[in-house]
Formats: sequence, structure tokens, C-alpha cells
Amino acid sequence: MTSSSRLSLVQHLLAEYTHCIDDERYEEWPDFFTDPCVYRVTTRESVRQGHMAGIIDCESRGMLVDRINSLRRANIYEPQVYRHLLGPTRLTEDHREIIKARTGFALMRVVQGQGPETFLTGYYDDIFACGPRDEIRIRERLVVLDSTRIDTLLVIPV
Repeated sequence: MTSSSRLSLVQHLLAEYTHCIDDERYEEWPDFFTDPCVYRVTTRESVRQGHMAGIIDCESRGMLVDRINSLRRANIYEPQVYRHLLGPTRLTEDHREIIKARTGFALMRVVQGQGPETFLTGYYDDIFACGPRDEIRIRERLVVLDSTRIDTLLVIPV
């Protein structure tokens, strides 16, 4: 498979991932990941300083499922929806069994009764596991936020 074909696979998965979140199909979100997996949200400043502890730090699909269960049943937050805007994806490594990629994003948020606002910007540093039939899943996702200020809890996946 060529690099451009593998880039297309990654771009397709990223599009499906963001549509899943933007369409509020949160229960499907863990299906984009391998098990075990890593899903970590941190800031650019933390990465610069070498601090890898995340604002959110999940290490299995079970932990991702728990986040969604909490979102649906336990967390209290204002009703809101997201709209992802993705920048171009750059493959940083491409091997037979893994692909590493970086994709910039802006995340718009609409809180019920208000207009849209830019909520978060940053980039995804991803490691994808490649399966035998051209299927890929996220093995590790590091969400790096540009700002250290986050005005609300990150309830919905980024």
C-alpha cells in the first residue's frame, strides 16, 4: 500500500471520528481505539516542559467507556455540541504495522441558547495500529491543546 493510500485511510478514520463526536454518537467513540490504548489530553506548555501527565488520561477502551457512561449518567453540564475543523494530516512515520500522524484542529462549541464559539485549538499526535485488511484503529492519541486555560470541564471527547 502506498503512502498516499495510507494517508487516505488515516484521513477517513479522522473524519469518521470527528463526525461521531459532532453527531453526539458518543457510545461509538471507544470503537475507534485498540485495547489497550492511550487517550491523553494535555497542553502544549506541558509537552514543552516534558510533563506527560494529562488533563485526561485513559489507558484502555474500558476507561473510555467509563468516560461516556459518566457523561451520560453522572456529569452535570450545560447541553452543548461540538464541531471539529481539521487541518491537513501529516504522516510522521509510516511502517507496516503502525502509522504516526499529526493533525491540527479547531473545535467549535455551541452551548444551548448561545452562538458558536472557538472552544479549543491544538493538534492530535496519533499512533494508529494497522490491521491485515487495511483497517486502522487509534492505539495512542495525544491531544495537545494550545492554551493552558480551559473554561469548563472536558466532558465530551475531543
